[in-house]
Amino acid sequence: MKLSSFIINLLVIAFFALISYGLTGSIAVRSTMGIILALISLGATIMFLYLLPKLKQQPGERERRDG
Repeated sequence: MKLSSFIINLLVIAFFALISYGLTGSIAVRSTMGIILALISLGATIMFLYLLPKLKQQPGERERRDG
């Protein structure tokens, strides 16, 4: 259980590192579209990580109501 949690955290950190690398590269070459796309990707990742625990809780709540 702890190994899968560690791997998920490692993947999240790697993804944030890739987003920040893309954002800094876009800023360095002054690419407006690159900056916008990197910020959209960052926002989508944060929203996904915010909604993921709620998705895991939802089936448990349904089982309690049905049972």
